[in-house]
Amino acid sequence: MPSSINRRQFLAGATCVAATAVAGGVFGAGSAQAAPSTYTPTWSSVNQHPPAPEWFQDAKFGIYFHWGVFSVPAYDNEWYPRNMYIGGSNANTHHIATYGDPSVWPYHNFINGANDKAGNFNQFAPRLKSAGGKFDPDEWAQLFVDAGAKFAGPVAEHHDGYSMWDSQSNEWNSVAKGPKLDLLKLFTTAIRAKNLKLLVAMHHAYHFNGFYDHVPAQSDPSLKKFYGQLGATAENQLWYDKLKEVIDRSQPDILWQDFKLDAVDETQRLNFLSYYYNQANSWGKEVVATYKDGFNGHGEVFDYERGGPADLTAPYWLTDDSISSSSWCYTQGIGYYSIQQMLHSLIDRVSKNGNVLLNIAPMADGTIPQAQKDILLGIGDYLKRFGESVYGTRAWTQYGEGPTRMGGGSFTAPLVGTAQDIRFTRSKDNTVLYATVLGWPGSSLKIKTLGSDRISLSSLASVKLLGSTAGTYIDLAAPSQDSSGLTVTLPSSAPYTAGAYVLKLTFSGRIPPLRPAVGAVVYGDVNYSAKYAVLGPGTYTADQLALAGVDAQSISSLKLAAGNQVVAYSGDNFTGTSWTFTADNPDLRVTGQNDQITSLKVQFDPSAYFRITNVTDGLALDSGGNVASGSNLKQYTWDGSPNLQWQLVEVGGGYYKLVNRTNGMVADGWGATSGSAARQAAWTGNNNQQWTVTHRGEGMCTIANRATGLVLDGGGNVASGSVTKQWTYDSSTNLLWTFTAQ
Repeated sequence: MPSSINRRQFLAGATCVAATAVAGGVFGAGSAQAAPSTYTPTWSSVNQHPPAPEWFQDAKFGIYFHWGVFSVPAYDNEWYPRNMYIGGSNANTHHIATYGDPSVWPYHNFINGANDKAGNFNQFAPRLKSAGGKFDPDEWAQLFVDAGAKFAGPVAEHHDGYSMWDSQSNEWNSVAKGPKLDLLKLFTTAIRAKNLKLLVAMHHAYHFNGFYDHVPAQSDPSLKKFYGQLGATAENQLWYDKLKEVIDRSQPDILWQDFKLDAVDETQRLNFLSYYYNQANSWGKEVVATYKDGFNGHGEVFDYERGGPADLTAPYWLTDDSISSSSWCYTQGIGYYSIQQMLHSLIDRVSKNGNVLLNIAPMADGTIPQAQKDILLGIGDYLKRFGESVYGTRAWTQYGEGPTRMGGGSFTAPLVGTAQDIRFTRSKDNTVLYATVLGWPGSSLKIKTLGSDRISLSSLASVKLLGSTAGTYIDLAAPSQDSSGLTVTLPSSAPYTAGAYVLKLTFSGRIPPLRPAVGAVVYGDVNYSAKYAVLGPGTYTADQLALAGVDAQSISSLKLAAGNQVVAYSGDNFTGTSWTFTADNPDLRVTGQNDQITSLKVQFDPSAYFRITNVTDGLALDSGGNVASGSNLKQYTWDGSPNLQWQLVEVGGGYYKLVNRTNGMVADGWGATSGSAARQAAWTGNNNQQWTVTHRGEGMCTIANRATGLVLDGGGNVASGSVTKQWTYDSSTNLLWTFTAQ
């Protein structure tokens, strides 16, 4: 796992690919597909593999660990093997001072063993406790259980090319060199003995695709292999051979891979996928293959590094994060995130349709530092007490509410939420809604999402607070609902101490459908039931609908956000007969479109007018009235004036023109630079007058200009009458807007 600076560069495109593939949808009950009995090395075949089996969606939390040769220097980070060869880098300077120039004291000395300048012997050679050492894989596995993990496993090979098993294709392995132990086998045995699913992580795609590009050319054939210098054909074959060995030796339930798969020969990628899936069939297992690039999101699970999406996202996904912000492996002086950061991050990710894989960083001798144990045990204590709101749950049609914006892509730091932040999950049978509050809110809590204008709570049977031990509950008085939300009366003070507090809302039947804040929800059965997909503004082919969670030609009911519409088509790619829906429809059998919709577009209704309100300052987008063309757009306190009302008219390709009700002019980006004012002018059709609307969660959206890529910016807590600007997108609420139909 590289440092975040390098990873930002390498992975900049990977998340964009995933976001495009799902087009804004989110799984409801999931989209079932029959797995073939035999896979062939073709995309059409491996795409049929169910990517996220039920056990994986139930598990929610796993642990892995960056532990290996790079743990011996315990300096810089896990990219020490690369950085020590880059002149002037911190690792290079440290290496020269401590060991010698890399030309005379190379990285593989940490494997074979050698003295440093001070005469100390350095080698990756952990010894088992049973042999007088400090390494005990059974103790590690028990810690993972106590932390609440449901799957766990090792990094079996990192970018450095050192295999942690008795490899027959790579002599640079932990049995032949170093500890003389089959570490993968030891971990496989220990983890399975605790009834955990086994994850094996492989990072070797980058081994020969850039990691050692500063290492001098080697003449020894074995060192050529170690430093990734065999040539493309041999290296691609070795990449596959290592995976085949891992599959055959450990039968992993999850085979996790790091980035640069897109640089591996496509034939070998397909050979790997088909082999893994065929072997899993022979084992009678449902398995998971993950990716950051190189696959296409159909049969595999996308992984966000150090982050996650800002909103509900489908298909089902995974994030890997580390217990430390500074390194993935142990280093001297390593710092750690807090228990609250890790716990709230987990709760947030689960609410958005994902799992969390948390990395720890053991020391070279096999010791797990106590500070890391404390964090894991803190997470485990919460999950032991309140796990019913996490394990086995599914994402709801809205992930939550509150001021703390978490996620937004890869490399977004874990945040601690507040007592105003709520995250939702639901039971698999869709009869229980859990509302997890990320702090004690006091004697009263208002859940704004559950307002009477968005959901009917007539079937709500009870509201309880989860007790301090698993399976216990605190009864609460009947809550009250109005258009502003559901108000729940709580004890005057927190009845116990916890990292978050969970309300359990139990219904006499299914949880009633929630009107989306933006876009639409489409359902696989009438009366808003069966599997569903939450769809933000955008276009959805048959393939994208399946990825979002509902199969084409199965849509039987739909629910719309106010002022939104769905244009549905009988053919794929927006062909054939079309139907336009501008209101909820509980039964498409009545109007004749039941099981007929193959593709669709979710749009704003062009006949509706909207108040467009900035999230930070609460002011509405304002034309200023009958002003001259080229005048700046402003913001103003809402008073119902037509100056503050806008139509969003789709002009093709998912782009909108924003038309003011008073003067008929449109919002215009004018080719502005970040920080410049947005303007208005008569419609010309130019790109600077076209905008995309992207849902960022909880009904909040960004409005991005087609020509500049900049988004509308309120500017902060500004006065009424202030200019509306444009800015490069980031996580600020200054850039978020809500749409209220008038």
